Amino acid sequence: MVRISAIFIATNAGEPMIQKSSARIFPKLGLDGDRYALGLGAYSKAVPTKTRDVSLITREGIDAANRNLKLLGLEGFLDNETRRNIVIEGFSSQELNKLVNQEFYLGGLRFKATELCIPCERPSKLAKKNDFLRAFEGTGGIRAQILEAGEIKLGDRLSKTLAI
Repeated sequence: MVRISAIFIATNAGEPMIQKSSARIFPKLGLDGDRYALGLGAYSKAVPTKTRDVSLITREGIDAANRNLKLLGLEGFLDNETRRNIVIEGFSSQELNKLVNQEFYLGGLRFKATELCIPCERPSKLAKKNDFLRAFEGTGGIRAQILEAGEIKLGDRLSKTLAI
């Protein structure tokens, strides 16, 4: 089953990501209490502007990147150190990446994947670990626009169509 296995927010740029069991979500803002919803994210004022309502990454992607880092003798990244809001399990990184420009549902709420979340070195800098950019190439997740307000919680399913 493709489902949410972790939810994270950070209240300010550079602050540690805090795990939540649920989160209220709002279109054009993001997760309640998260730095981007508050306009306090590291890239909140970046030009050109991007939709940063929510970021998702797969469990498979994190595990694959960490296996590659281990082969290089480097320390892996914890889920919260990826700086992504939602970790999805039961879905490959490639399947998640294919959602770009498509609508999908999390817990019955509608989202639209807007772009790949291209890895940068910020997670490495904040976690004081090496090679996030290289390790997460192709598995860094996606950014999505929230189209419906509501609440998401651990265990909520990801689907391409609304289950009736």
